[in-house]
Amino acid sequence: MIKEDEVYKIGRIGKPHGISGEVTLRFSDDVFDRVDADYLVLMVDGILVPFFIEEYRFRSDEVALVKFEDIDTKDRASELTGCDVFFPRHLADAGDDVLTWSQIVGYDIVDVLSDKTIGRIEAVDETTINTLLELSDGTLIPAADEFIEDIDHEERKLMMRLPEGLVNS
Repeated sequence: MIKEDEVYKIGRIGKPHGISGEVTLRFSDDVFDRVDADYLVLMVDGILVPFFIEEYRFRSDEVALVKFEDIDTKDRASELTGCDVFFPRHLADAGDDVLTWSQIVGYDIVDVLSDKTIGRIEAVDETTINTLLELSDGTLIPAADEFIEDIDHEERKLMMRLPEGLVNS
């Protein structure tokens, strides 16, 4: 069984495209194109389920048309509409030199000066000019390169040197 901490969200399935089972995938991370992956993981009725990719093509910088194995009709494809799409962390870590903000959701932020865990990253807000890391308690931390010291993928920690007063100690 696939666990939520083994994957990270990269998008959501939209409407079916055509009649042969193809679906639209609105994605925030194109890791499935950069890393040799045979499958994507969809959240279906609260369960993470692998779906093997038969083929895909890009429609824009944010949308791909995807054909999954054994999804051969518009009706079968429509059952996937609205499903969140995830990518396996182990495939992204092993085969991709590009780190995306989506990959660090679920990581703990550790302040290197105090060696204290500040909180867990719940979401990343890229809607403003400055990317913000949203912690589980609602705290927002700027994702500035000058604050990031190191990333430990094995321990799932983002080591940061945060300015004094940015977070409550």
